[in-house]
Amino acid sequence: MNFYTRKWVRPEDLNGNGTLFGGSLLRWIDEEAVVYSVLQLGNGRVVTKYMSEINFVSSARQGDLIELGLIATEFGRTSITLRAEARNMITRTSILTIERIVFVNLGEDGTPAPHGHTEITYARDRVPVPDERTDID
Repeated sequence: MNFYTRKWVRPEDLNGNGTLFGGSLLRWIDEEAVVYSVLQLGNGRVVTKYMSEINFVSSARQGDLIELGLIATEFGRTSITLRAEARNMITRTSILTIERIVFVNLGEDGTPAPHGHTEITYARDRVPVPDERTDID
């Protein structure tokens, strides 16, 4: 698993107990997972289909540095499945794990479309490039 993104727990990220609000952490993971999926599938049109049980292992407090890790565990014909973990960057203590997050690759018409990939890439060769416009206003 690779840990690419880091977040600093700020006052607005806290719940009534003074610890990291789970909703903030889930938003961060979903955002990071969609970016990861876009890079792996080479398509800017992917949607979250499924998230398995979310296991909150420990908490984080204001000022903690959190890192988010993801890895692709399966490539379907139109989907990609990821595993996610959030951990304290300093202590490496796990804060949350999600065994399965499934994203679906969409075609131009908004329906599931084959993506043609079967393995993880660490290169940026799949990053979608916008169409060049010749009719700039």
